[in-house]
Amino acid sequence: MYAVTDPTTGEVAETYATATDAEIEAAVAAAHAATAWGRTSSVAERSALLHRLGDLHTEHQAELAASIVREMGKPLAEAEGEIGFCADIYHYYADHAEQFLADEPLDVTSGPGSAVVRRSPVGVLLGIMPWNFPAYQVARFAAPNLALGNTVVLKHAPQCPATAALLEKLFADAGFPAGAYVNVYATNEQIAEVIADPRVQGVSLTGSERAGAAVAEIAGRNLKRVVLELGGSDPFIVLSADDLDTVVEAAVAARLDNTGQACNAAKRFVVVEDLYDAFVEKFTARLLAGETGAPLSSVAAAENLARQVDEAVAQGATLHSEGERRGAYFPAGVLTGLTTEHTAARQELFGPVAMVFRAADEDDAVRIANDTPYGLGSYLFTTDPAQAERVADRIEAGMVFVNGVGAEGAELPFGGIKRSGFGRELGRPGIEEFVNKKLIRTVA
Repeated sequence: MYAVTDPTTGEVAETYATATDAEIEAAVAAAHAATAWGRTSSVAERSALLHRLGDLHTEHQAELAASIVREMGKPLAEAEGEIGFCADIYHYYADHAEQFLADEPLDVTSGPGSAVVRRSPVGVLLGIMPWNFPAYQVARFAAPNLALGNTVVLKHAPQCPATAALLEKLFADAGFPAGAYVNVYATNEQIAEVIADPRVQGVSLTGSERAGAAVAEIAGRNLKRVVLELGGSDPFIVLSADDLDTVVEAAVAARLDNTGQACNAAKRFVVVEDLYDAFVEKFTARLLAGETGAPLSSVAAAENLARQVDEAVAQGATLHSEGERRGAYFPAGVLTGLTTEHTAARQELFGPVAMVFRAADEDDAVRIANDTPYGLGSYLFTTDPAQAERVADRIEAGMVFVNGVGAEGAELPFGGIKRSGFGRELGRPGIEEFVNKKLIRTVA
């Protein structure tokens, strides 16, 4: 089940043994035992460990990036950038944990005395991570929760076992005690049992809608808190532009990030009538010229994208593309002639294919942007500040980026609404998801 498969050839380079039930029990027991560390260590002590962990990511950037490239085909420069972002996340929580976790005094109006809210850990958490950002996804889950004093059992994607092992070693090398962070090569059936285990207090999943629904169902039956970051079909809305070429460059970057395999990548480009033709011409030329040449994560991923694109064409859309599909490689492309009635308009295309929609005006653009089951991120380009504020407020998404792309940061909350999931990671909200906000009221 856990194997390193070269996406460029489809050949299995390395396999890892799936955990036995006894090994899963030992992992949960170790994490549970380590909650004593989480309860008794100081925030400063935990922050020092996180800072060291961030430094180790920087020191091992080349090794981690090479592992990511080998497992899922990410362009090397992007893999190196991913590790750099991880270091930023660990350092961010190391620098801000004491501020975020300080006692919060309350104004008592119901009687004499004082009151505070004290933030403390809840215990063992389960993380279920995807393949598309093998290190970054772990960082944004693990960093705030280890800062808080929770402990982590981590199930990585089956195609990223080598990176999973490297990351576990970095946590140990940083000085985290045994059980604070435990990697498991678990089956889905074993994970269902872990979620139900009374020692486990919550679960965070980044992945597909199907996986999210399954995890939420089990967690709900067992009264466990859940954070879900699922799919996205983020709109990129173009309402006006002083320099259309600059907007097009941003659009290309937003679509080709991670070879189009990012939940929050721009996927549906909604352009007002008077800019549509020029945008499509420039965007198509630059997207086809700017493709990375990297494969998708697997042959199966390329085949799934091909089915979606072929269905869109069969329903009347036009595909603008060059090159040939082969193995896990999928050439960049632009789909035009789409309306919100097309099946593809309500799907997530995970790869370097963009969908472009013509909008009559601002209201029509907002209608198209919101006509989706997803609600993760969004991008809005306009020269009118009042319009930017107005439209940003109307977009149904967890995140809106105005006149820019690639603007995520460790300090900025990440998450969505609708079928894109619920809960937030990163920023201050990321440390508030799995926490006991304990009231301490002193009357006299």
